Amino acid sequence: MNKPYGVDDASFQAAGGKDGITRLVDRFYEVMDELPQAQTIRAMHPVDLTVARDKLTLFLCGWLGGEKLFSKKYGPIMIPRAHAHLEIAEAERDAWLACMKIAVDEQDYALDFKAYLMEQLFVPAERCRMASQQRKGAMS
Repeated sequence: MNKPYGVDDASFQAAGGKDGITRLVDRFYEVMDELPQAQTIRAMHPVDLTVARDKLTLFLCGWLGGEKLFSKKYGPIMIPRAHAHLEIAEAERDAWLACMKIAVDEQDYALDFKAYLMEQLFVPAERCRMASQQRKGAMS
């Protein structure tokens, strides 16, 4: 019997392991370049996305229950703090999620995993928005 998503490495396996996650991240950043409503969040990234792609891939590997590759290479994971300097409101959060939804929908994932993954991805996206808004409020 398969383990439910979120238990052990079930989500990591459902995403196709590191190779599947790499494909997802590559498509995510392609969509970010293509989607008009993503222009603002694309501008928050460097022109060369090599490091951003690597960080997101390694983060998602561990976050989905695989090996904790991000912390081995980059140190502790502090997503909200790492994004707090950026101006992230609902529009930016939603643009990020829209890019991810297109990328997720194009993967060969089970339909229930696609829905589960998007629900789960809302959490860090919202935490980044909240951290940005708290920083903005502290500066006013």
